[in-house]
Amino acid sequence: MSTRHDTAAAPPAKEGGAAPARPSADAVPPDDERKRARLSRRWQRDVRWSPYAFVSPFFLLFAAFGLFPLIYTAWASLHAVELTAPTDMEWVGLRNYTRIFDDDFYWNAAKNTLTIGIISTVPQLMMALGIAHILNYRLRASTFYRVAMLAPYATSIAAASLVFALLFGRDYGMINWALDLIGIDKIDWQNEKWPSQIAVSSIVIWRWTGYNALIYLAAMQAIPQDLYESAALDGANRWRQFLHVTLPSLRPTILFTCVVSTIGASQLFGEPLLFDSTKGASGGSQHQFQTLGLYMYEQGWVNQHLGRASAIAWTMFLILIVIGIVNYVISRRLRASS
Repeated sequence: MSTRHDTAAAPPAKEGGAAPARPSADAVPPDDERKRARLSRRWQRDVRWSPYAFVSPFFLLFAAFGLFPLIYTAWASLHAVELTAPTDMEWVGLRNYTRIFDDDFYWNAAKNTLTIGIISTVPQLMMALGIAHILNYRLRASTFYRVAMLAPYATSIAAASLVFALLFGRDYGMINWALDLIGIDKIDWQNEKWPSQIAVSSIVIWRWTGYNALIYLAAMQAIPQDLYESAALDGANRWRQFLHVTLPSLRPTILFTCVVSTIGASQLFGEPLLFDSTKGASGGSQHQFQTLGLYMYEQGWVNQHLGRASAIAWTMFLILIVIGIVNYVISRRLRASS
């Protein structure tokens, strides 16, 4: 007996037309295609503009607290203006700048800034270099020593200055007590010129030596050990290795710390202000340790001459520009020689 198998026949094609085509699996509906195009454009805009959005807070803060004060002080330095009425300005041109040349107090502050800067910067960097050289060797608890180096830097300027003011006290200070033990008469650290400048410089040395030592230590650890091994094979001891291998390799770092320390010394303010709090911004009874920063503060906030203080601030800014130019020239020569 035969079995019949019926199969469905394909529908007849319409007369005069082709059979309907099946939709392709890769075909994208128009709505999805437009959505993909919008997402692609959004992604491109995000990649292009998001870096600017990330760095914009810095530029906004710089414009508010850096650029605007710079422009305002430049404008105020050309006017006679008092702190009590900062909007009442009288145009005087360059008179605030020309008065500086005949201002004995300004030049006294400039000399004090220079001498305190030298007294504090040179020993500070030499001590930092020696400490970094010691820490560069394998020592027990080396991490503890490196953290301890940053302790003075993390200490408040006010706290450090007040403690040093007590140490350098004339009648009950520990420094004079120690000098009396070895037969040296008491020194009036706050009222004599050179002792007061040495005392202020000691605060700067104590705060920044460890910071610079860690910078030197990081640079020393980047020096290839092959140089030291070659020097040792040539018979050089550790002192000669330090002179002929370490120091030449640290020249860019030493230049950097010199420039940064010089800039910091030119802006010295907190240490001399708090060292003798009874004299305030005058920098001692005879202005013997008044720096440019203190003199600017005295003119602007004590005497309330905002125009003069702005002119002093711009002279300090020009000094920093000169320091930057000198740094650039020396850096280029160092790179050319190496």
